Amino acid sequence: MFDYEIAPPIAPEGPQRPDDRRWRLILSYRDHVTRLVRNRLWNPQDIDDCVQEVLLRGVLFPRLDEDRVGEFLTTTTLRLCVDYYRDWDRQRRLRLRVAFIERSAGPDEQIVERDLGRWMIERAGQLRGREQQIMLARAKGMTNREIADYFGLTAKAVESAFTRGRARLRMQFDHCMDGAPEEPVAAAAMSAGGLA
Repeated sequence: MFDYEIAPPIAPEGPQRPDDRRWRLILSYRDHVTRLVRNRLWNPQDIDDCVQEVLLRGVLFPRLDEDRVGEFLTTTTLRLCVDYYRDWDRQRRLRLRVAFIERSAGPDEQIVERDLGRWMIERAGQLRGREQQIMLARAKGMTNREIADYFGLTAKAVESAFTRGRARLRMQFDHCMDGAPEEPVAAAAMSAGGLA
């Protein structure tokens, strides 16, 4: 095996860490920095992060003029707040751009969507009367106006039946997703207190 000693780390030239006097000097401006940040940011976590960053930069700045600490910390605070808003705006624009990118579904998503569609059609076929007719017509791509004309109903009646049918299917879906055994839609409709 190798026989060697690990050399101790080489200490950098100059003070490795700020002394207590520097910390006390910088911390005496904490309230001033906090007021500046609170006037510019709204999220409490971001405010705290920004204040900590400003104070740390002040403590670690190697050429800090101790007669002008207030000006240094004020300038640093304002610059960090500007950087925060620039980053926030950049993230917002990125989210908008990504929202418009069409993402093709992967093979697993296609299989899940197809199976879910089959399950919904099967469940819609178990609904009663008008709800069944309207849900199946919507599944075929008909609009509410076309369904109303086809069945001789008002648009309000179609919308109402569609809403009830969708609620029953949603209840069945939630029931199955909770791990409970499937119950027929008709039984779910009766337990919901309504008949088609």
